[in-house]
Amino acid sequence: MSLTYLFFLSSGLFLGWSLGANDVSNIFGAAVGSKMLKFKTAAVIASVFIIIGAVFGGSGTTQTLSMLGEVNALAGSFMVALSAALTVYFMAKTGLTTSTSQAIVGGIIGWNLYAGKATNLTVLAKIMSGWVICPLLSGLIAVALYFLLKTFINKMHIHILMQHQLLRLGLILSGAFCTYALGANNIANVMGVFVDSAPFQTVSAGFFTFSPEQILFFLGAVAISVGIFTYSQKVMATIGNHLMKMSPFIAFIVVLSQALVLFLFSSSSLHDALLALHLPAFPLVPVSSTQAVIGAILGIGLLKGGRGINWSIVLRIVAGWFTTPVATLLICFVSLFFLENVFQLKVFLP
Repeated sequence: MSLTYLFFLSSGLFLGWSLGANDVSNIFGAAVGSKMLKFKTAAVIASVFIIIGAVFGGSGTTQTLSMLGEVNALAGSFMVALSAALTVYFMAKTGLTTSTSQAIVGGIIGWNLYAGKATNLTVLAKIMSGWVICPLLSGLIAVALYFLLKTFINKMHIHILMQHQLLRLGLILSGAFCTYALGANNIANVMGVFVDSAPFQTVSAGFFTFSPEQILFFLGAVAISVGIFTYSQKVMATIGNHLMKMSPFIAFIVVLSQALVLFLFSSSSLHDALLALHLPAFPLVPVSSTQAVIGAILGIGLLKGGRGINWSIVLRIVAGWFTTPVATLLICFVSLFFLENVFQLKVFLP
């Protein structure tokens, strides 16, 4: 790997770091905020399963994102990823969680506009439909799980101490599942724009063969892990404590609901199996883990009358969902002009 490629790839790694600092809070913020898991324990679990999900399940959403706009110059890929990373970073710095999915889409559209390329509106509509469906579906799943698990616990007469241990185990398992799904779904946001220019060779290791794309995804997942350990604790406090006070039971429901939604939008196997049975399948698009977790929290909160929800924080987060893609688009467009005219770099090819 040349130094030039490594330099340009640094913006994708920065975006991966920003995702780790921001989005993993959506998964383990509830568990850490409810004191069921220590932050370091959550960080280790998240890092391991993020990498597994990214390497072995990240190709489906990457293909969809590449159809939105094929960024065909390395310097352009660098700026698309950097613009998204800067937007997510400044959001995380304020303690508010935002969406890397929305940020990278804004960056790609900004590149399309600058390069004079057409944005695939069909793919854009598919991606944006995921942004709408994701929180609604997560809220519905959370409410259904709440009734099912409440009924199960009441019928089984499980002792309170056993409930505590089962919930802690449930938070660990659902958190591992959810971080796997996050890695599979969102690694496209981090490394998708660099796939076409990846300089790696296929590597064989025992029973496994890793493609250049998977090696690139591994590097991105490691960057996400670094972000988890170095900066995610602050954002976990927002999700875990400030948005709505959560019992361990509610925290488990929130994590499991989010895991199921992310999996539905990232599993190529499930997608193909449903189509083979002539059933409607969820689109393989990168969705917002932010929206999934907030949808689950609001679903449970509204079920309980809405009194425990901090609506001012909800409104600030929702406002971030609208400003994130627009801000990234503008940063990307202006920065591409700067790169091309000041540094004389090719940011797009005819």
